[in-house]
Amino acid sequence: MWSLDHFFVNALDNITYSLMSCGQHPDHAALLSLVPIYIVTHASQLPKDFLVPSPVRQLVIGFDCEGVDLCRHGSLCIMQLAFPDAIYLVDAIQGGEKLMKACKPALESSYITKVIHDCKRDSEALYFQFGIKLHNVVDSQLTYSLIEEQHGRRRSPDDYISFVGLLADPRYCGISYVEKKEVRVLLKQDPKFWTYRPLSELMVRAAADDVRFLPYIYYKMMEELNERSLWKLAVRGALYCRCFCVNDNEYADWPSLPNMPENLMVDGKAPEEEILSVLEIPQGKMGCVIGRKGASILSIKQCCKAEILIGGAKGPPDMVFIIGPVKEVRKAEAILRGRI
Repeated sequence: MWSLDHFFVNALDNITYSLMSCGQHPDHAALLSLVPIYIVTHASQLPKDFLVPSPVRQLVIGFDCEGVDLCRHGSLCIMQLAFPDAIYLVDAIQGGEKLMKACKPALESSYITKVIHDCKRDSEALYFQFGIKLHNVVDSQLTYSLIEEQHGRRRSPDDYISFVGLLADPRYCGISYVEKKEVRVLLKQDPKFWTYRPLSELMVRAAADDVRFLPYIYYKMMEELNERSLWKLAVRGALYCRCFCVNDNEYADWPSLPNMPENLMVDGKAPEEEILSVLEIPQGKMGCVIGRKGASILSIKQCCKAEILIGGAKGPPDMVFIIGPVKEVRKAEAILRGRI
């Protein structure tokens, strides 16, 4: 196993500077997440507890993927795993399908909680490129929205917290992630950024920083969620994972959705079931759904308490995905059908 000690030291210096520049003392709790970084090209370099999931050794790890046009047709290049004592950068290019298949039991396991910020496209890439059905995910973007909802703060459609914004929130980390902007510029200049080997210092640092704080944020967020929000988080997280992984068998080969806890019943009534609906749009009609400058789809989102996602350029281009309570999903379906 190759330890990148000099990357660890530089990461420490960079994040310490970020903490100090935004008013946080370097011994801020999130700084405790700084750990050694390992590049993995063979399954034997990964922790046994990860490779062989067990109900007696359940794990919570930070998780993310990097690649070129990350989706079903793109290329997944690196998969990041943040453990309490180390960060592992799983090199999907050098390790290939054999390495990724070795990770499949863990990624599909109920015994390993994968904390990720916006899981949809990562899940799609894993499913179509490696046959992995990502399971037991806690999506920090979704979690943030549920916490805001609990406090009576409703976001406007498509107003999702970015990962940079989440890290900057003083309730969780209060860290300025200035390097993310630099990486985005490089990705725009060269979309193949994540394919180059050996990994540069910047690549290693950026990949690690995308996951190193996620377990810490997870525990902070879990303290804030009530029972109803926890159930919504589990169900919607599962629906997010399968969202863009549409196939001919209507997700029959995916794990079943979490059951609703009995303690959510109030006066004999339970929260409404949450579902995913996939609406196929006739060829040439997607423009009618989206409308000029997105006005049509925005108006639908504003009148329905459901999430409406479009495959777009990454695909599938002729489908609309709707996630939410049954009544709201059916309402959105009816409006969308009326537009086509």
